[in-house]
Amino acid sequence: MLDGGVNDFGNLFLNKIGFSPIGVPLAWLVKVSHVVCAGLLLANKFVKPAAGLTIFILIIGIVTVHFKEGWFVVGGGRNGMEYNFLLIWILIYIIIKDKNSSFNRNK
Repeated sequence: MLDGGVNDFGNLFLNKIGFSPIGVPLAWLVKVSHVVCAGLLLANKFVKPAAGLTIFILIIGIVTVHFKEGWFVVGGGRNGMEYNFLLIWILIYIIIKDKNSSFNRNK
């Protein structure tokens, strides 16, 4: 966030795949949502909405960025979709095991 990577992602990628002129604001919205949702998950607050929003963003990332790169993640993380799938399944597990979940039988 501090080295210009978010702006670069917005300008150099999102704008070029059809999100112009909102590429940079969209990139910042995604980044801020990741930070906020991670904080909410750590604080065990609004777990389901935070995990759900993150899953939605990860799926959009798979469709727009990672799918064409294949399965494996190589290098700095902007390649395949395996890491996104791992995160999605972890977040699904967190949603199911959420202490406020109706799926939890240990209340």
